[in-house]
Amino acid sequence: MELVKLFLILTTSLLSHAAKNPCPPQYCGTNPLPIRFPFTLQQHPGNCTGFPGLTFTCSVDEGRGDVPLLHLPHSGSFSVRHINYLMQEIHLYDPAGCLPSRLISLNLTSSPFAAALTEELTFLSCPRGAGLAEVECLRNATSAVLAGPAGRLSGAMGVCRTMFTVPIAVPWDGSGGGGDWVTEDLRLTWSLPECQGCEVGGGVCGLGRNRSGVVGEITCYSDHGTGRGLEVFKTIALSIVIPAIICSICISCFVCIVEWKAVRSRAAAVAAPSLHPPATVGLDDSTIESYEKVVLGESKRLPGPNGVTCPICLVDYCPKDILRCIPECQHCFHSECVDEWLRLNSSCPLCRNSPSNSLEQV
Repeated sequence: MELVKLFLILTTSLLSHAAKNPCPPQYCGTNPLPIRFPFTLQQHPGNCTGFPGLTFTCSVDEGRGDVPLLHLPHSGSFSVRHINYLMQEIHLYDPAGCLPSRLISLNLTSSPFAAALTEELTFLSCPRGAGLAEVECLRNATSAVLAGPAGRLSGAMGVCRTMFTVPIAVPWDGSGGGGDWVTEDLRLTWSLPECQGCEVGGGVCGLGRNRSGVVGEITCYSDHGTGRGLEVFKTIALSIVIPAIICSICISCFVCIVEWKAVRSRAAAVAAPSLHPPATVGLDDSTIESYEKVVLGESKRLPGPNGVTCPICLVDYCPKDILRCIPECQHCFHSECVDEWLRLNSSCPLCRNSPSNSLEQV
């Protein structure tokens, strides 16, 4: 009970603390990507404010469902696949599926972003079927397009025509070759607002408000809102409360087994009082063996004044049990139970009548 009280206190504390975050994460429909400061959703209700140029809209991408969409002033809109808040990096892809065509004319002027990587790339127009790594979405019916650093395309210069060489923001880290980089996302970074120090400490940035409710300077909150509170809540539940409940169940089962054995022992003592009278002498084994034995059938039907339970051990009879009956009174018992009794006592354990002397001498 004390563990349950402690669990409820911790739960209340965590959830109330999490509610203090003024701007919990936002989501585009069922998309699991959390959108929080410095980003915000344009159509999201509420008073949460993002940073200039870092506003998303929600769009439907065929095959991916709801996705956030980022509009760059001179380069159009890109779909957002991932946001790394700690590294201040965002991963974009072309909704139409041809990122290379977008990179050729990419212009990040007037946006808060910069390219994570920039590379001088050469574009070549080559005959179809030349066996070279092509940029699929740029080819046409008569020619294919290759793109990459000039040094890595030297082998194709003899059969291809150079279209142009241009510095491009690429997702490629320089370790690939040919057209492999075109399958990756475009990685952009932002420098303002600077929230890396807050993120490293486990916090989250937001715009603080003064007592009048006016938005002020950037503030580092100590948690990520309800999501972080629930995460801590789950951790505590899995690491403390659930093991404690399992331990309590095991202890309760052990106590129940011990009590059940004690009750059964007391019942046996009440049903068969004075099992060992000090002044009584029992029968010898030959006399005991002369008493009739009965193998109980499927009907469990017994002769004489007998029930379905052995009066000595208080266990119900079962088919094929071996019983021994006292000849004088026809009371029957489990053979092993009554044999032990008769070695210490010369009378029936139920009616206390003694067998006749003639039978004892057989």
